[in-house]
Amino acid sequence: MGQRLPNPTTLFTSKPSAACTFLSLLVICILGFYTLHYVHPEPSSSNPQTALRFRRIFLSHATNATVASYLRALTLHPHLAGTPPSLDTAHFVRAHFMGLGLDTRSAHYNSLLSYPLRSSLSAHFSNGSHVDIPLTEPGLSAENGVVGAYHAYSPSGSAHAKVVFANHGTDEDYRALAELGVNVSGCVVLVKRGGDLPRGEAVGKAEQNGALAVLLYTEGGDGFKKGFERGLVRSGAGDPLTPGWAGVDGAERLDPEDPEVLKRFPKIPSMPLSAKAAELLLETLGASPVPNQWRASLPAGVGGVGPGPTVVNFTYQGEKKVVAIHNVFAVIRGAEEPDRYVLLGNHRDAWTYGAVDPNSGTAALLDIARRYALLMRSGWIPRRTIILCSWDAEEFGMVGSTEWVEQNLANLASKAVAYLNVDCAVQGPGLFVRATPQLDNLIVEVTKKVKDPDSEGATVYETWMAANRSIDIQRLSALDSDFAPFVQHAGVPSIDMYYGRDFPVYHTAFDAYDWMVNFGDPLFQRHVAVAGIWGLLALHLADDSILPFNFLSYVDQLKHYKDVLSSLLDGNVSLHPLTTAIQEFAYAAKEVEHEAQRLRDVQSTSELVLLKKRALNDRLMLAERGFLDSDGLEGRHWFKHLVYAPSSDHESELFFFPGVADAIFQAKRMSGREGQAKIQHEIWRVARAIQRAASSLRGEIF
Repeated sequence: MGQRLPNPTTLFTSKPSAACTFLSLLVICILGFYTLHYVHPEPSSSNPQTALRFRRIFLSHATNATVASYLRALTLHPHLAGTPPSLDTAHFVRAHFMGLGLDTRSAHYNSLLSYPLRSSLSAHFSNGSHVDIPLTEPGLSAENGVVGAYHAYSPSGSAHAKVVFANHGTDEDYRALAELGVNVSGCVVLVKRGGDLPRGEAVGKAEQNGALAVLLYTEGGDGFKKGFERGLVRSGAGDPLTPGWAGVDGAERLDPEDPEVLKRFPKIPSMPLSAKAAELLLETLGASPVPNQWRASLPAGVGGVGPGPTVVNFTYQGEKKVVAIHNVFAVIRGAEEPDRYVLLGNHRDAWTYGAVDPNSGTAALLDIARRYALLMRSGWIPRRTIILCSWDAEEFGMVGSTEWVEQNLANLASKAVAYLNVDCAVQGPGLFVRATPQLDNLIVEVTKKVKDPDSEGATVYETWMAANRSIDIQRLSALDSDFAPFVQHAGVPSIDMYYGRDFPVYHTAFDAYDWMVNFGDPLFQRHVAVAGIWGLLALHLADDSILPFNFLSYVDQLKHYKDVLSSLLDGNVSLHPLTTAIQEFAYAAKEVEHEAQRLRDVQSTSELVLLKKRALNDRLMLAERGFLDSDGLEGRHWFKHLVYAPSSDHESELFFFPGVADAIFQAKRMSGREGQAKIQHEIWRVARAIQRAASSLRGEIF
């Protein structure tokens, strides 16, 4: 039954009898007397030397063979969300947690997912010949359990029309076609995935230009050109039928034909295409020549963009249906602050076998659970509660994590310290990290403690610095993994990390254990490094007496964003409200950093000191919530964060201040004065959000 994850402090409560009530009051009074009259020590994990010993034990018990065995077990079969093999994977994770003796929980939701029924594609050439194009990887059949190539939430439809190549399918690309005199109306558009344009946006822009259907392909790299990149083409996060609330049993659900639901889906059908099949079509297009700026990434034999003369016969039929999805949790209850949560999350569901995406991350999470269980047997109890989260249906739009966040929003708002996300733990070489800025310093310090998987004798930090000449931590504005509901909807400080920027088997049937063993991480040392960083981050956040947040990094980022904005806007829009708010935030950040240092230096464990630390930690934890606005972004109210969320203009230069980015985009279609007023209003909204965060840091009303 889908249910809220219980507060670890009240997991086993029941209605008390009168006698129990009296005894409980008596016990509370006795405990209260001793609490007030005797100094008591902090938990062992809060002692710096003891905490250091436990962190060393955690790192020393990493074994790449163990992680490899987890990944092998997870990838024996494809496990698309909402299917029986996916439920088997949930049972596997649950059994692992329970086998370690961890308090294991689950929650299920009923959500609208999308599956293919049948599809076909044939190409008809000018010489009268034709070819049927396969729509799945070679050597696969229904017995393999691999779903055919499709786009989740694509509408059913068919088209018999000429092909036009539109490069990446951006507005700029369609303008380039228009300059050549090419009209895509009534055609099937062929688009190469690239840049930051989501699949759904690529389909939407083709629709706006009059296309009948879209074929999307990805450059597969040598040996993988026959792979099909599956994926979704809807907008938003979570279950489309329960926007803003959880799809639990008996919940209100919108009708699938409700305009609020339908606006999330494209109106024309689309399908993925392999790079090999795309080359076949590209080499037979004529008419207008390929623009010079597109040629660098195309095969040498491509001469034109169309329309035609090649014609495709395109058919796709799919279904949307409500199915059960399952989240699984392991809870390690904190000793001193059980009502403060440090969450580590990864999703289990995969388009196919999921060796990289997502089960490299799942294997790392299972290994962290194993090592935490070992620490517990060694006497470790975290100061704060740790929750290990295994999400379902992320590939369909972060459904499992979003439903859980929406269901538990009030508790997370008051109790969540941080969320640490790993989707694909290993895609290749090189560490990449995204985070809310107050966690930057912690990330740097932890990477100094973990051995680099690819450089003998070096730490991750040293190799990271050598590769980038600085620590390059990106931000969390994208809507592409399970951190999104935590940051963009709930305002929880978060981190997302992975090894390797890209990999050639993304969302294809080639994303299997063999690819990981042969290409991604043959010795599984990168898996060990990710698990080490991930687990150490959580240990610091769970055990440090003062939360390791540093808001001076946030100040630097906000100042930089203001400077970038200044270079984009004319003098008719004032940034003074933003400047003033950032100054106020900077002052609060400096004050709270000094206060944190003073309390770290205090050796006493008296009740007064503990209360001061608790109060400071609450301010540090809650400051991120200040950046939320209850009204959300205009037209996209689910997104509450005014610093980090995706812009509706996916070609915007701004990856911050999404409301301002939206206003700049919308102002292009308004009169000068009206557009300036819109931008100014959004600047004021951001300024007020920064002031709220500053007020949270100060912890004072007056």
